[in-house]
Amino acid sequence: MASSTQNAPASMYRKDEGLGVWEHKGKVAAVGVGHSPADRRWDYRPETSVGAYAIIALRKAMEDAGVTPDQVDGLVMDPSTTTGASWPEGRPIPEEFAKAFKPGAGAVDGISMLSTEWILNNMPELTNIKYTQYGPGCMSNAICVGAQAVGDGLAKVCLVLKAWDNLEGRYGQGGANAEDTISGNAQWSNPWGPTGPYLWAYMFNQYTQKYGGSHDLMANFVVNSKRNGLLFPEGYWAQNRPDVLTKEDYLNSRWIVKPANLYDCDIPITVGAAYLFTTAERARDMKQKPVYILNHTQTQPKNRGIVQTLEECQESTDFTGRKLYEGAGIGPSDVTFENMYDGYTLFHQYFLEGLRFAGVKRGEALEFYEHGDLTIEGPNPVSPSGGNAGSGRTRFWMHSDSIQQIQGRAGARQIKKKAEIGISGGPMPTSGNFTVWSATPG
Repeated sequence: MASSTQNAPASMYRKDEGLGVWEHKGKVAAVGVGHSPADRRWDYRPETSVGAYAIIALRKAMEDAGVTPDQVDGLVMDPSTTTGASWPEGRPIPEEFAKAFKPGAGAVDGISMLSTEWILNNMPELTNIKYTQYGPGCMSNAICVGAQAVGDGLAKVCLVLKAWDNLEGRYGQGGANAEDTISGNAQWSNPWGPTGPYLWAYMFNQYTQKYGGSHDLMANFVVNSKRNGLLFPEGYWAQNRPDVLTKEDYLNSRWIVKPANLYDCDIPITVGAAYLFTTAERARDMKQKPVYILNHTQTQPKNRGIVQTLEECQESTDFTGRKLYEGAGIGPSDVTFENMYDGYTLFHQYFLEGLRFAGVKRGEALEFYEHGDLTIEGPNPVSPSGGNAGSGRTRFWMHSDSIQQIQGRAGARQIKKKAEIGISGGPMPTSGNFTVWSATPG
């Protein structure tokens, strides 16, 4: 059975400079947030599968917004769910899972993938869905597609979903990563590791050689992120391993690929999150305070060679910052907090500098980490969500937190200054999708 839902067309993403202010600025709002529990890996019970967790997140988002299922007419999601693990060919589907759920677009639907068919087959309460679309890649993509769909009138009340499975409890257990040999273009790059921690460790060395500083100057940022993550009750660490990270712990941690240490890398988990988007007009009558979307944008990699360079990375984040500000009609000084992706902590500073957040320019981020106040109590909150370092690899904590900060519902991690405008997105400095959130339509 093939899925009838298609990937969003390229026209739904704002990729270029010079487009002006987004035509739907302030006309689309997030009003509901829902999360599932977070686990390190799947224990093969149907109620803890990625499909079951997706349903939990969707139902919580509707409840949070005060919306009944029959009012929802749109569903945007990412069909991929894996962090590198895959369901081996020939492994039988657990009998209890098959009994618990109706099938979707394939045998592993709800286990190592998710289709709109599977969601709708197993959520019969969603009786009025007329628009479905995939924003493939991560929640950042789905958010952009969902926002554009509501702005374009394709859906009036739209659920946006992303869920992750982690079948084996670690990365790289399927596909090319599990093979004995490397083929294709990867044979020229992967032996030297220009992906994952290898790439960002290599680039971090370039950064410190050019601007000075050392890996030790990352400590305050990582410790702050871990602290914020423990204040995010839906996060993996807060639920399962509420260990406080000290600066000494970070500085003395073992290297993964020097200068990337254990705490510079996130961990894969099983979890789901969903948001409810609607028009600004409808949002006024819903349960939660509307959080308006001022702009969204997409950046794609433009590499001149096999390995991304520091200059290419900085060009990308500068490009992202300019597009976000242009489309939202704001500038760096308007941004209250910064919530960009941090799957590897060693690349977060490129986002920070590209946005010119708190006036930080190229080469100044490590000094800012060391001497600036980036805590939730301070004047320049950085990653108040805790990010992936603080809550587990999902690529969506920063979006959830941005919505909740502006709604004043971030609980113990609520920033002390008034949350007016936040920026979130990812996954990588050289490529990804990004969103500007606001307390007012602008």
